[in-house]
Amino acid sequence: MDDKYVEEYSNDSRPVYNSGRPANYDNEDVFGHEEGHDIKYKTLSWQLVAVLMIAEIVSNGMLSLPSSLAVVGIVPGTIIIVFLGVFATYTSWLLVKFKMRHPEVHNMGDAGYILFGPFGRELLAFGTVVFAVFATGGQLLAGQIALASLSNNKLCLMLYTGIFAIPTLLCSLPRTLDGLSWISIPSVLSIAIAGIVGMVGAGLHPTPGKTIDIVVPSTFYEAFISITNPVFAYAGHFMFFVMVSEMKRPQDAMKAAYTLQGFATVFYAVFAAVTYVYLGSTVASPSFSSLEITWQKVAYGIALPNFLIAGSLYAHTASKLMFVRIFRKSRHLHSHTVLGWGTWVLLVFIMNAAAFVLAVGVPIFNYLIGIAASLFAAWFTYGLAGMFFLHDSYVDGDGVRTWRRKWFQTTLAMATVVAGAFICIAGMYVTVKAIVVAYQSGAVASPFAC
Repeated sequence: MDDKYVEEYSNDSRPVYNSGRPANYDNEDVFGHEEGHDIKYKTLSWQLVAVLMIAEIVSNGMLSLPSSLAVVGIVPGTIIIVFLGVFATYTSWLLVKFKMRHPEVHNMGDAGYILFGPFGRELLAFGTVVFAVFATGGQLLAGQIALASLSNNKLCLMLYTGIFAIPTLLCSLPRTLDGLSWISIPSVLSIAIAGIVGMVGAGLHPTPGKTIDIVVPSTFYEAFISITNPVFAYAGHFMFFVMVSEMKRPQDAMKAAYTLQGFATVFYAVFAAVTYVYLGSTVASPSFSSLEITWQKVAYGIALPNFLIAGSLYAHTASKLMFVRIFRKSRHLHSHTVLGWGTWVLLVFIMNAAAFVLAVGVPIFNYLIGIAASLFAAWFTYGLAGMFFLHDSYVDGDGVRTWRRKWFQTTLAMATVVAGAFICIAGMYVTVKAIVVAYQSGAVASPFAC
């Protein structure tokens, strides 16, 4: 039995039906057999899933990477970015394999049930919704900064956030990810072009007298604050189960993940290094704000569609988790019913409204995003993936003997769990300390301030 497990875990060779999905997959999957249904979810190709993944992950988080290099130096900073990209590729593989062995898993809450029972389901479902709402709020703030730059700060910042929140809400409304996948294509193009424009602008207008350091000695607090930027720039794995669940051929999911991680790792490293080389140690976060004003406006203007769609994807994910939880195995999941659509629209509104209120009403919201990322994203992107392998190899194999026989993979999985725990604890420590420092320095504004 253990040999069969190892074989299937490394190479899914199960027979498939004409649908292209593995045998019995539709019997266990949350959306089931969709023939004759009004609303069909399993329609995505791996190429469109790759686009969705890039649109969601490669976004405003990359604009903090040049400032990370300014804290630790260009060499260690670039090494960290590349290493974390490779690490995230490995954990992506573990997540996809877990999904293929457990078709019923639609989100992290379902995975939590398999690992830890009912408590695990509630904890990870709660974490998914919280992090998705906070991530939506983060994109609203990115949109706020962009709109303020484009208009020379003529309006109250809270109004910019409200203006940006409206199209974010509207783009969250499609019931299926297929409805968001096509508008995600311009989102990917916008962040890629904006990054290139940012690098060109930095090269044409470098910071006078800039300082570039190969390695910068720093305290643990300073160093880890900078490390959290690339760690959370890759933090999008909590959406992978949701996306794979809506694929025509879920067994092709790693093609999408490889495309994502390859693009993100190379783009992050090049963007961070080039921007830092030209703007130096005083580069701001977000880095576009350090560009010459015309280039700053162009870069932010081009990036706006990405901030918008990324925020919509996060709000959509939080809403989808709740919607599926409420209507699982119900006709309202697949049919155009008043109750189904009414509930969906209400959930989308609640998630977007919560993100808006948090973004404009909580003065330390940026720090709270760091806390949410430390508590949940560190596990979703890194730590839990190791647990998935350890669980399946133990349960489907020969227990501890399977772990011993596959000692290298087991050791790597355990190291992944430890890494997730370290990022969680250290991230919490530095974020809480940053909040204390912000209050002591008077840098915290009042709620709903302009």
